[in-house]
Amino acid sequence: MQSDPSNNGRETPMTARHLDPARRHDFVMLFDVTDGNPNGDPDAGNLPRIDPETMQGLMSDVSLKRKVRDFVHVAKGNEERFKIYVLGDEALNTTHERAYKALGVKSTGTKQDSKTIDQARDWMAANFFDIRMFGAVMTTGVNCGQVRGPVQITFARSIDPIVPLDLSITRKAVTKEEDRVVKSDDDGKGTAGKQTEMGRKSMVPYGLYRAHGFFNPHFARQSGATEEDVELLWHALIGMFEMDRSASRGMMALQGLYVFTHDSPLGNAPAHRLFGQVEVAPLHEGRAPRAIADYSVTVRGDVPGGVTLTTLVSPA
Repeated sequence: MQSDPSNNGRETPMTARHLDPARRHDFVMLFDVTDGNPNGDPDAGNLPRIDPETMQGLMSDVSLKRKVRDFVHVAKGNEERFKIYVLGDEALNTTHERAYKALGVKSTGTKQDSKTIDQARDWMAANFFDIRMFGAVMTTGVNCGQVRGPVQITFARSIDPIVPLDLSITRKAVTKEEDRVVKSDDDGKGTAGKQTEMGRKSMVPYGLYRAHGFFNPHFARQSGATEEDVELLWHALIGMFEMDRSASRGMMALQGLYVFTHDSPLGNAPAHRLFGQVEVAPLHEGRAPRAIADYSVTVRGDVPGGVTLTTLVSPA
């Protein structure tokens, strides 16, 4: 692998260091939403999630990982090594039974011997991408043990406060026939039936969100994650919003993906120090942002020794 000394310690996407599962990786994601709801809160009538103290928007790590899973399922779901465990097509215990069937062993539930559980765990990790990368607790009923995955992602938080909107919408179709027909009162006068149905839709006019992620090579070795898995993770993060279009989510787009790769598996610098290399600031104070062009995204060049920065996506 060759490095470019004129690139201030950064690598281009053509080099392979950021694909190495034996190295530690810390990464920064920037994405935005326009006229959509990135992650509704079921405890708040599906309004966009917010921090009530700062009014910054939030998006859960579970939601982000769901999008990664869905991308991999569409892109590689027909290949045995890249099945998705948390998919919803079947009950988890039914999926666990596949491992025991492949091993030719009958499950005895909680009384299963540890050797068989270890074999079942290894089979599950070898066949399901999200188990290898995100980990899983598979001790429900049909016991397949536990896997601690190498990839962790934080909640995403908007750079600025957002304004959650709850809008009324109408549908020109009535649900029940009895609501549509004309009704007569005691005087014989008719009352017109319903012509429309009312509903509600939640959205954010605009928000630029930031999330952080971590890849631990020690857990990768335990789960069996490979270079192909790491490469697929980056592809999934880049393409996940393109595969998850919905009118309710508006226009969502990945605006930045920056990967800090360490020479040492233990790491050569604290993650929070590396994340500080990517600075995001509004360009127009006092004016509500409505596009990525309303922000300045600066990547500092003084990367600590032993760390390489790979910019996979940056604002146009």
